[in-house]
Amino acid sequence: MSKSPITTHILDLGSGKPAAGVRITLEQQQGDSWVTLASAETDADGRVLSGFGSEAVAGVYRLTFDTDGYYAAQGLRCFYPQVTIAFRLDDVQAHYHVPLLLNQWGYSTYRGS
Repeated sequence: MSKSPITTHILDLGSGKPAAGVRITLEQQQGDSWVTLASAETDADGRVLSGFGSEAVAGVYRLTFDTDGYYAAQGLRCFYPQVTIAFRLDDVQAHYHVPLLLNQWGYSTYRGS
């Protein structure tokens, strides 16, 4: 299995562990609309490395993380029921890693390597 040009991982800062089983949708902006390209679920290490296809074209993308489902499975409620991160992909030869640092009450992200 080869790594997708777009990857992600989630660290649950509340537990200090990777967030396994989180549903994530990848979309691309096309004009005024968003087109769903793929859906994947984080593995036991909180990662999606090959679930978003093998190629990407330049454009604006977004990842939407089902944080409500993740916390509900633990019997918890969260403040942000979903987290959506939009980003621009310019270099089609580059790897774009979009990590999410998460807890029940907030989140942070950055461009990873």
